[in-house]
Amino acid sequence: MTMLKLFGTIFFCSLLSPSQEVLSGLSCAVSPGAMQNVLSDAIIQNGLLQQHLQGLVLPNIVGDGGLLNSPTSITGLHLVKSQLPKLSVVLLPGIGVQLTIAAKLELSGNCLVGLLSDLIDILVDVNITANVKCTNFESGTVQVVIEDCLCILGAIKIKILSGLLSLSVNEIVLNQLRATLPGLLCPVVDIVINLVNIQLMGTLNAVIPVGTAGTIHYQLASLPFTSGLFLGLDLDGAVKQVGGSIIPHDSSASALPPLLDKLLVLGLRQSFLNAVLSLLIQIPPQTFTCTPEVFSGASRLQEAIATLVPAGCSTCRGTSPLSVKLTLSGNPLILLEENKATVELSVMIQVFVQHLDGPILNLLLLKADLGLNAQVSIGGSRLVLGLSLGSISLSLESSDVGISSISDLKPHCSSLLAETFLPLVNGALSIGIPLPNVLGIPLIKVDVQIFAGLLVILV
Repeated sequence: MTMLKLFGTIFFCSLLSPSQEVLSGLSCAVSPGAMQNVLSDAIIQNGLLQQHLQGLVLPNIVGDGGLLNSPTSITGLHLVKSQLPKLSVVLLPGIGVQLTIAAKLELSGNCLVGLLSDLIDILVDVNITANVKCTNFESGTVQVVIEDCLCILGAIKIKILSGLLSLSVNEIVLNQLRATLPGLLCPVVDIVINLVNIQLMGTLNAVIPVGTAGTIHYQLASLPFTSGLFLGLDLDGAVKQVGGSIIPHDSSASALPPLLDKLLVLGLRQSFLNAVLSLLIQIPPQTFTCTPEVFSGASRLQEAIATLVPAGCSTCRGTSPLSVKLTLSGNPLILLEENKATVELSVMIQVFVQHLDGPILNLLLLKADLGLNAQVSIGGSRLVLGLSLGSISLSLESSDVGISSISDLKPHCSSLLAETFLPLVNGALSIGIPLPNVLGIPLIKVDVQIFAGLLVILV
């Protein structure tokens, strides 16, 4: 089994037969079927080909008639419309994309045979095959060039209004169309392909806001590459805070297992998700009085702490309710394991009392290390994480009143964080992580799978 290494910065999308390694970045491999749909929509369904063929004018056709036939002149021959255009795509390993366009062209003009003037209509089958190659990569963009454009004419039907068509006129038209149409159609295809390239580059190179916290700048990182199974695209993705610097993420490798039945597969690396979570989860310190209106277990927490306070601490006693300050400590980290995603984050819990006109008395400073179970979904081209409390580990950082044992506080602190802090985290995550609109392929009917170090979206 071969292993293909793809280089980028954020995630990987592909249709694969062998396992592949995803390095730091966003690498995309698009199946031939998906690529055909993309190009067919851009070139045929959106009318781009018809628009540029519409102005097609053929040179005048002139025949001297010879000894037995009258001179023939066909002028004003132009395209009326293209009928039933169809596009197909073949991926050429190491070269690019082979594009084939089959259509019927309806031409019309004026025909003068001798002194007889008439209208002429021509219906011609054309099959245009062009090899499209990407070149000149610079600053996230590439140019496309067409190599070996081949235009083959099939059946040709010629009709004039009077219905009288000599064999000589028929032969003159056939020869002239075979000589001139390829030279006219291949430049049109070249123009259309370059316009489509600009359009598709816009889906790969985009700065997408992440709420008000910052942006993700997706950009093509290198020349596209092809195999017989997929078109590969490497993208960079810079996660940037508003008015700040880019949040880095590492370049360790992750292996994507074989996935043979999908058009598009996107694999988001763990390091990229960590960078975006650092951008999204920026919660300011929360200070509140520990009352039942704020926290349903306030009285139980207060009673539990009261039992831990040394008997000789006269300043600890009183009727004032406890105050709590919750502060996010460090950056959140997501851990991707087989069929499981966990977000780890730490919260500092400061419990204190402040008597009227008196100083603040810090009863406890705790560090809570949380393991949060992550539910992953896709909505509106965004990856959305929903977190629930899975585990908590408490450690005592300090106590101004000599508290040393905190084991009895764990259930109370779990409830406190679940009710007051976790909703803030989920609120910050609710805007979702915007995904690039790769080649305009919609993220519908998606499945999500989780592997070690990689979150995979299957389209």
